[in-house]
Amino acid sequence: MNKENYRILVVHNYYKIPGGEDTVVQNEMKMLEDAGHYVMLYARHNSELEQMSKIGKLCLPLTTIFSVRTYRDIKKIIRENKIDVVHVHNTLNLISPAVYYAALRCKVPVIQTIHNFRLLCPAATCYRDGKICEDCIEKNLGCAVKHSCYRNSKIETLACVMVLRIHRIAGIYKKLFYICLTEFNKQMLLKQGQIKPTQIFVKPNTVVENPTYPIVKKRKDQFVFAGRLDELKGIEILLEAWKKMGNTAPTLIVCGTGPKETWVRKFVKENHLMQVELRGFVSQDAVKEIMAESKGMILPTQWYEGFPMSIVEAFSVGTPVIGSDIGNVGSIIVNGVNGQKFTPSSSDELVECVRNMNVSNDSVFRYYSENYAQEINLDQLCEIYEKAIIGIGNKK
Repeated sequence: MNKENYRILVVHNYYKIPGGEDTVVQNEMKMLEDAGHYVMLYARHNSELEQMSKIGKLCLPLTTIFSVRTYRDIKKIIRENKIDVVHVHNTLNLISPAVYYAALRCKVPVIQTIHNFRLLCPAATCYRDGKICEDCIEKNLGCAVKHSCYRNSKIETLACVMVLRIHRIAGIYKKLFYICLTEFNKQMLLKQGQIKPTQIFVKPNTVVENPTYPIVKKRKDQFVFAGRLDELKGIEILLEAWKKMGNTAPTLIVCGTGPKETWVRKFVKENHLMQVELRGFVSQDAVKEIMAESKGMILPTQWYEGFPMSIVEAFSVGTPVIGSDIGNVGSIIVNGVNGQKFTPSSSDELVECVRNMNVSNDSVFRYYSENYAQEINLDQLCEIYEKAIIGIGNKK
């Protein structure tokens, strides 16, 4: 098959609150369409749950496990549009794993991008009670029900656990191909037990490139944090570091809102952190402009993360990233090349990274161009499609 004429069905279940996965879906679809591929989107939105009837809501645990509607829709779309490959991003709550069975029934390969850890952890985070948790991996999925890990609800957690258990027993995960965003992601996925290395491809996310963001040579004496203000994102460690630097601290621009926002504003006020600017919600384009004129972006995450789009966005404008040496963030950052790493719990190490930031903007942009540029990402994605199509063909 010529990679110029793939017919691709992209499948995505949107969450109620827009997130990075949605951006990745849009970016990849545009990239593929611009390259001449035929791309269709099958989407559901969890906001539909609000209009669902009482009977529909009662049946939701069952449709989350297997949606008959999805199964019928996907088979119909594949046959009517002669789809070559089905690329799935998210199936929770409305689409369900039924998409896998429908595609394979039509002898079409399925590629699942791993944006989080939901195939291993019902909460998708591997994080509980303020620390990393792999109980569901090392013990069993029942641990999640015990701790009400998904949305703090035993019933909703049980539904997530049943999805994983039933489809593991059915063996469907053995029949898919996977895109992991980092090598760390790949090693985590292999802990699932049913998935082999030959089923997994490693391909990072990319961004929509915009030539209006030049590489600014002379940067302002400022750093930027762009993300949710919550415990997982490490906002407490970040502000503690700025408190320790006192009047010698550079400007810190905080872009974002979240559950810790009240605490953040109080902490900044009580500790007289005059160098900290709380901007609240800032548009993606505006954040990128701030990145382009800053000495660095800081990502003090306390969990494994998926693949923060803010990292690639920073790299794309030559801005180095100071990030926690944990999970995917730790695997993306290369000390002295595209940023610096510090121990997640150490505000002292973060202070040292800020004070000693000397990674050149040219080095960061070169790393981006060699690893994350759209042209490279497109070639990687098409190669994955080709291998998946050949792989499924060999099984027919």
